[in-house]
Amino acid sequence: MLFFKKWRRNKTASRSFPSGWLGIITKNVPYYRKLSIADQKELQRHILIFLSEKHFVGCGGLEITDEIRVTIAAQACILLLGRQTDYYPGLHSILVYPAAYVAKRVTHLPGGIIEEGFDVRFGESWRRGSVVLSWDNIRRDAADIQDGHNVVFHEFAHQLDSSAGKGDSSEVLQRSSAFIAWARVLHENYEKLQKDIGGKRPTLLGAYAAQNPAEFFAVATECFFERSRELYDAYPDLYRELKNFYHQDPASLL
Repeated sequence: MLFFKKWRRNKTASRSFPSGWLGIITKNVPYYRKLSIADQKELQRHILIFLSEKHFVGCGGLEITDEIRVTIAAQACILLLGRQTDYYPGLHSILVYPAAYVAKRVTHLPGGIIEEGFDVRFGESWRRGSVVLSWDNIRRDAADIQDGHNVVFHEFAHQLDSSAGKGDSSEVLQRSSAFIAWARVLHENYEKLQKDIGGKRPTLLGAYAAQNPAEFFAVATECFFERSRELYDAYPDLYRELKNFYHQDPASLL
């Protein structure tokens, strides 16, 4: 089974990258233009495989087009550059709404009380099977590669986090000593952020990242790729750990 999957992926990756898709990436994902030629070619191979394996579903009346599929795939696969990967093994479907959507919220309060409500969301990642995204936010976030906000980076960072390194070659996840250092740095910087928020001090990552460690990692990933120099200045040890995790150094591309 593993042999067949590897054979199939190699065959898919050897195909010519459609010129129309390249035009979409060049226009919609300006981060692509910052990459070296070698990284651009690697990204194209990842996109071919990603799109051959993942199912896209239009929601709220949205019709899925190549522009939507390729724009999302390009950003999701940027997180995979330089690594042996199993292409988000727990992910099967990407659900795309035309704009921000309303989702039911269930909050468990002390004393067994359950509070129900509704949230307006730009995206979410489900531990098993799906990522949900807003197309308006995808386009807006991808167009500005310096604002520190990218819903695709954010939700696919959650997918990496929830996979616990399955199918990933990152030394951070595969070597216990490296993982211990990784966990310590993330924990220390997460606690620092919480203290800064509690003390009403300005922060780069913001209050949303202080909600829990998973959100901290996802927001830090956004800043790593889009505000890399600022992240390095504010959290140098966190930047170094993310550099080791992603096998990339976005600050060097500036």
